[in-house]
Order: sequence, then structure tokens, then C-alpha cells
Amino acid sequence: MSDTGAGEELGAQAARARALVLLRIRSRATAVALLPAAVAVVLFAAGAQGFVEGGGWDAVRWAVTACAVITLLVAAAVAVAVVRAKPAVSPTVPLSEKSAPDLYRLVRDLADRLDVPAPSAIALTPDCDSWLEDRTHPAAADRAAKDAARRDPGGPGAGPGRRRVQAAPVLVIGSPFLWWMRVAELRAVLAPVVAGTGPSAHPDIAAARRFVRGLDGVVADAAAPAQGAVRRALRLPHALIGRIARLLLRSCHSHASEMERGVAAAASTRAQAVDYGLRIVAQEQVGLAYAGWDRLLTRVALPAWRMGRWPSRLDAGVVSALTELSRRDRLADGFTSRLGERPACDLLEEPGAADEAASLLAARLFHGGPAQAGPGWSPVDWQQYPEEVVDRKWRTEAARLHRVLDDMGVPPAASAGASDGAGAAVPTLARVVEHLVAGDGRGEELAAGISAAVARDGSGSSGGSASAGGDVLEFWGPDPLPLFPLQPPRTGTELLADHVAAMVCCAAVDTAGAAPGLDWLDGPTLLVDGERRSDLGTPVLSLVEDGDAGPLRSWLSSVGVRTDKPVRLA
Repeated sequence: MSDTGAGEELGAQAARARALVLLRIRSRATAVALLPAAVAVVLFAAGAQGFVEGGGWDAVRWAVTACAVITLLVAAAVAVAVVRAKPAVSPTVPLSEKSAPDLYRLVRDLADRLDVPAPSAIALTPDCDSWLEDRTHPAAADRAAKDAARRDPGGPGAGPGRRRVQAAPVLVIGSPFLWWMRVAELRAVLAPVVAGTGPSAHPDIAAARRFVRGLDGVVADAAAPAQGAVRRALRLPHALIGRIARLLLRSCHSHASEMERGVAAAASTRAQAVDYGLRIVAQEQVGLAYAGWDRLLTRVALPAWRMGRWPSRLDAGVVSALTELSRRDRLADGFTSRLGERPACDLLEEPGAADEAASLLAARLFHGGPAQAGPGWSPVDWQQYPEEVVDRKWRTEAARLHRVLDDMGVPPAASAGASDGAGAAVPTLARVVEHLVAGDGRGEELAAGISAAVARDGSGSSGGSASAGGDVLEFWGPDPLPLFPLQPPRTGTELLADHVAAMVCCAAVDTAGAAPGLDWLDGPTLLVDGERRSDLGTPVLSLVEDGDAGPLRSWLSSVGVRTDKPVRLA
């Protein structure tokens, strides 16, 4: 046997050994539950044959019988809860074979080369990762069947036999990989993942995974807040079942981790026979894609989400972001030469539709947006981004800044006149600068007012309920959105700096001929004479934190901004 085969066999044996340990834990728990009943049967049999007689033994028999009945009821309740539990299913965008026949063909060919079962289905996730997800738990299989029936009422898997079809795990692919990677690179990266279906098909490993996922679902269900009168009335039994499941899950934790490590080791060893050299090169693209995707989400997508708009082509945008990164960073130089090869997104019949679905899911996961587009939650194309997001963001924040100044009773700037026809102070940049340079804690007071205003404006616009049966997160659980916040809450000083910078940009657009723009790595940017100006942050921070307007005035003078002219607000 070759070294590769020996390594794979060792990993598989380790995984099966740990799976047997997990199944023994389940068997021992069953034995403990049956023990009082067995003792009761022995006592009754002994009494019937005359070996134990007398009133004392009668009391013992009935006490043990009562204990056995209670134990069996609790054990039955735990068993039913494990079977009916709803393990968390990763939020994904399902890809049917009809919508991606070439991708399914690539995965099946890869499975044939690896001599492992092919995944039962393929789904996309808005993240730079890929994995196999076991959805064979009865509750998950039932929900998968309902989801399949909703998408395709007459298709295979929509009927009661769906649980058999879902025997193999689902292959979840990070959507950025499809747009950035070439077909050969994607195949090389997916090889170790697809190879994991081999160990997963072993009945002991599959049973152990179902047992652990069921326990995990029971624990999560018991920890969820009680909703409804029936659930509140059964709160104590639910808590007891949850405590027992938590005890079993704690005893399974280390063994389950070792089992999964063994499965991963066996899969990795088997995948060495397929595109091993190309996979080493492709791993560089995985790291690059992660860096570009993270930058795109935090710098480009997040400002749009906060404005109630969601970019509908995030995966296509990551290609532009990584191309820009390659242009700026010598370490990434040469990576764009691959772009002449066939991209992996060509394996999809409608890449635009898949990109839009993944982009909406990303907004839901990372920002907590509604599940569907609506009046206050609409898609935006990259061509519209500067006007629809950047300009609107600046003017909204500038309007909020002056609204807070109005509430604080701050007078207009001396050089800008008193007020408009309605009696409100003229919205000028000079008013903001004069207030901040005055000192006496005015900056802290303004920052607190901005923070309160942002909280008020955000409380009515974040989140949204999904339509019945149409939310991919309905199987995830009761966790509040966003599930994965991109950034911690901003401080008052950070919010004030953002608002002052927005006011400066509005003044530059209205008085100096500047324009809003999109930078693929830094997000909203100010264009002066067609060139990106990225040097505004330091002068604004000097004004906000130190009350020093000198650097900002020098910057404004270099651009030609008039601080005494009113700006157009949202």
C-alpha cells in the first residue's frame, strides 16, 4: 500500500473509532434509562416465584416500578426531542442541477476521480469557504423536502422519498470563488472537500453525526426563549430535556472533534491524487479572495446597506476589487493574468441571478437586512453606486449633522448670513468648523447628539421580516440578525468624524466641482479633477479630536472649497 493510501486508511480508521465511541455513549445512555425497568422486571419475576415475599418487598417493587416509569418517560421525551430537533442549517443559496449543469458535472467527475460518492446537492454561501454539510437528520431532511417542493413542486425530492435522496451531504461553495477562480483552480480547491463524502458515507460516522447534531438541536431549542402559551407551560420539561442533552453533548464533544479531524485527514490524503500541484497554487487565490471579499464587504457594501440599498453584484465586484488590489500591491502582481482563462462562474446558467441571490443573503447575514427587496431595501448596480449611495450617504449625514446642531441651538456661521426663509440656520461647512474650534466640550456634546440621532434613525430601518416560507434563514434558529456583524458599533467620535467628512465632501461637490466616486478597496471616495483624494481623514480627525482646524483649512484651500456657501442636503 502506498503512503497516500496508508495515510487515508489511518485517518478513516481514527474517524470510525471515534464514531463508535459516540455510538457507545448513546447506547450507554439507553442502558441507563432501561436499568430501572430491568430491575423492576427482576423484582416482579422473583416475587412471582416466591423468592422475595413480604410487605417490604412489595413497597420496593412498586417504588422501583414508579422510578422505571418516570425514567422511561424522560428517556422517551429525550429521544423524541433528539429525533424532532431542528439542527441549525447554514444559510445558503440552493443551486439546482438545471441552473448549474456544468458545475454539477464538474463535481461528479471529481467524485468519480476520487472514487467517492457525489454530493447530493450544491449550494452557495456568501463567504470565502467551502464545506460539506450533513443534512440527513430527519428534521433537516423534512425541511429540505418542503423547500424542494416549494421551489419545484413536481421535481424529484419534493415527495416523501426526499429523506432517501439526501443521504449524501450537500456541497456548499463560497460564491466569491466562482467569480474569482478559474475552472481548474476551483476543481483543485474543491477536491479535498468532495473527498470528504467518502468517510461521510460510512454508516457509523453518519449515525454518530446525526446523534450529535440532534443533541445540539435539542440544546439550542431549550435555550431559545419560550414563545406561546403551550411552550411556556412546558418550560420546565424543556429545561430538563435540555440539561440532559447538554450533559450528553459535553461527553461527546472531544470525540466528535476527533472524528471530524479524522474525516478531514482521510479526505485530504485522498485528494492528493487529484490536481495536487495546482491546488498549492490555487490556495494563494483563496487567501487573496478572502482579503478582497472582506474589504469589499466592510468598505463598499456596508455603507450601501446602511443606506437601505444592497449591491446586487457583490461577487462580480470582488473581481474588480482584487484586480485593483493586484494593481496597487506588488505581492499580488501577476494574479490578474489568469483572468484570460475561463472563470468558474461560467459553469452557471445564469451567473447574474446567482450573484444577486448571494448578494441579498450577504446583506441579511452581515447587516440584518430584510429577506426580500422592498421600498426601503432596493438593489443598486455598481454604475449607480456613486450617485445612489455615495452622494446620498454624504448628504444624509450632513443633514443629520445640521439637524443636531439645530437641536443644540448652534447659531449660523458669521460669514454665511443668519438663516433661510424658514428661520433655520444656513447649512454651511463654516458653521460646523466654527462650532468645533470653539472647544469647551462642544465636540463631545455634538458627538453624543450624533450617536443618539444615528440610533434613532437606525432603529426603524434595520432588519425586516421574511415572507412566509421564503426566508433562507428560517432553518437557522432564533438568533438575532445580523448573525455575523462586520464591524463593532462605532464610537461617538468616529460617527462625528464620518459626519464632518461627509459635510466636507458635500461642500467640495457643490462649490469646487468635485464628484462622488467608488473605490473598490476603500468604498465611497471623493474625486477631484477625476483623481481620488484619500487624504481627508487626518485633517478631519484633527478638527474633531483636537479642535484644530488648520490642517482642514489647508486641505480645503488646496481643493478650492468655499466654506461659507450653503450645501444641498438630503
